[in-house]
Amino acid sequence: MSTLVGRDKTALLVIDVQNGVVEGAYNRESVLANIKTAVAKARAAGTAIVWVQHSDEEMPIDSEAWQIVDGLTPEAGEPRVRKVFKSSFEATDLEEILAGLGVSHVVITGAQTNNCVRHTTHAALERGYDVTLVSDAHTTTGYEWAGHTISAQEVVDETNDNFGGYGLPGRGARTVKAEALSF
Repeated sequence: MSTLVGRDKTALLVIDVQNGVVEGAYNRESVLANIKTAVAKARAAGTAIVWVQHSDEEMPIDSEAWQIVDGLTPEAGEPRVRKVFKSSFEATDLEEILAGLGVSHVVITGAQTNNCVRHTTHAALERGYDVTLVSDAHTTTGYEWAGHTISAQEVVDETNDNFGGYGLPGRGARTVKAEALSF
């Protein structure tokens, strides 16, 4: 259903599953286990996996905070994208990587739900990709802002609600649990 002509492949995106990002995150261990499940399923099916890592003042490249968490290890040949904006597409080579792989459908996992996961999901749809958000394989932390408090669970639930069945002309988004995910 994607609007990307001549592409028919799927890729799994693992976004910002880094020490400094998931420290103290909601349902951290369960989410990491579900991301591991998604990675194992993608590898078993021969589906491309792209690893995304965020960098900023608090997480300089190659610092301990910047490293992908123990237990999730990119294999040789799996592309890595370094970014400094919330969208994994902005000022990176992600689009070129996906085009080179013939990808028209991205499966999204990672952190932080209300920041990089959300922005990357919207950006993918806007660029013509179909999107599957793995509903139990993304996480965040709660926050206070402008006088209101939002729990991490509320953020995750709201994001799953928003992307379950969301669509734009010629492309769409859906959510699926890691257990039901297939490539």
